[in-house]
Amino acid sequence: MRSPTKKSSKSRKKTSAGNVSTRKSARANNVSTGEWFEKLVAVQKRLRAPQGCPWDREQTHATLRPHLIEEAYEVIDALDSGDDAKFAEEMGDLLLQVVFHSEIAREEERFTVADVIREIHDKMVRRHPHVFGDVRARNSAEVLQNWERIKAGERLDKNASSKNGTGKPQQNPASLLDGVSRGLPAMLQGLQLTRKASRAGFDWQDADGIFEKLREEMAEVRHALTEKDFRKTEEELGDLLFAAVNLARFVQVDPEIALKKANAKFQRRFVEMEKAARQSDRTFDGMAREEKESLWDAVKHGEKKNAGAHKSGNGESQSAKPQGSRMSASSGR
Repeated sequence: MRSPTKKSSKSRKKTSAGNVSTRKSARANNVSTGEWFEKLVAVQKRLRAPQGCPWDREQTHATLRPHLIEEAYEVIDALDSGDDAKFAEEMGDLLLQVVFHSEIAREEERFTVADVIREIHDKMVRRHPHVFGDVRARNSAEVLQNWERIKAGERLDKNASSKNGTGKPQQNPASLLDGVSRGLPAMLQGLQLTRKASRAGFDWQDADGIFEKLREEMAEVRHALTEKDFRKTEEELGDLLFAAVNLARFVQVDPEIALKKANAKFQRRFVEMEKAARQSDRTFDGMAREEKESLWDAVKHGEKKNAGAHKSGNGESQSAKPQGSRMSASSGR
């Protein structure tokens, strides 16, 4: 029996690694958030310097666009994974994009990262008068109404102060839908447009009205297909998708997250079908359509059976319906 006072080589290595991690964490805790941010800004400035990194020096706002979008989606993936270390890492990558773009702008004498921070700081204070001012807000709905009212006022002020090439104020009047970026993915853009319209009082009385709209749009898609009118089919499919996004918004489900889960479910089931085909010494693509449908039904039934057993094992009622994913952006701005 090994003496309890002696540690194995493997145990000593783990302890040593743990001590190193602890010391590293302790050193990190001694550095303030502001100091770490300044260090990051300095690193990016060094990478862009004449003797810095060739790749970093070649980048422009345009070339970095795909990286900005990619990093944002990787943050979402890390968030969903429940891995805090990965979540922190990916948020750091996203933060780097802000610093990177700000450094390029500083070099061109347009703005600095300090301007970026000041802008968002002042905006958050300005748009929360119920916290930093004398305005009262009884609930989140009133907070969001105030937010939209303040944004509309800001847009009016900008329009009043801006001049076009002839020295006249810009002619386009402010809209309650202003502020929804045309660069957003279509689903998120539709979500934000319908949300803003709802806050202005333009919304359905209940979900039944949206279901009726969906049926109407489906009929119009069928008609366009019958007419073999591609442009009309595209238009009507767009209306159908828009109505589906509106329904998701109305019932407080994030359509992007819902679709991502549906995508993952389809991929998971498809992989299971391929596995089942291989187990019978066949290739999935070589099977008849009817056999593929049977495999799909079998995989689907197996998932539901396993899910029911899991709920039963956890003491949950198998008849209980899972709640829809609540939309984190439902109260977003």
